Amino acid sequence: MFFDPMYFIIIAPGFLLAAWASFKVRSTFARYGKQPTRSGMSGAQVAREILRRNGILDVKVEETSGMLSDHYDPRHRVLRLSPEVYRLASISAVAVAAHEVGHAIQHAKDYGPLALRSAAVPLAQVGSWAPWLIMIGGFWLHMTSLVYLGIVLFTGVVAFQLITLPVEFDASRRAKEQLLGLAFVTKDEADGVGSVLSAAAMTYVAGALTAVLTLLYYLLRLGLLGDRRD
Repeated sequence: MFFDPMYFIIIAPGFLLAAWASFKVRSTFARYGKQPTRSGMSGAQVAREILRRNGILDVKVEETSGMLSDHYDPRHRVLRLSPEVYRLASISAVAVAAHEVGHAIQHAKDYGPLALRSAAVPLAQVGSWAPWLIMIGGFWLHMTSLVYLGIVLFTGVVAFQLITLPVEFDASRRAKEQLLGLAFVTKDEADGVGSVLSAAAMTYVAGALTAVLTLLYYLLRLGLLGDRRD
């Protein structure tokens, strides 16, 4: 069961897409990270200004460690940017910074999918490890009920991954609108912004696809889809 070739056949598209997406986001970020914006504003400056122009005055912008560790924390209302984004005035920096501000705008406007994803975070955190232990225990002990429980929990993880997609796509859409609308980038630079954000979006697509395919594998393996084969 633990070395089932069927697993690798089904999951392969997800793994391949994830590997390609990881390479693409890093190479695209590096490429446009070398191209300065005409505005000369760093990612942190752009983030603060977009927040101010949108009347969001209670969100802090802080620097955090790690490459591409940028994120918005809705609980503490803090936007954390990696050094390459916080300090530099590049197309990559302003694209990523504006994307994270997009999440802050979603929060301020009570964007439904973001609220749903935030509410699902505890389930996703538990679901990142618990289903595997439960399913392995179920297979080892030959207890189908435990396997089914693990699948139910893992379904929550899949749902979280799928909810994440519209949240991320919408944040990127808002980022491009803000950068162009407020003239932080030119039309030519906007193409680079789009490339950076599209590359980043593929990592979420890869994560969602891998989760769906993993769930599909277990459903097939248990005979819940198609013909059961032991």
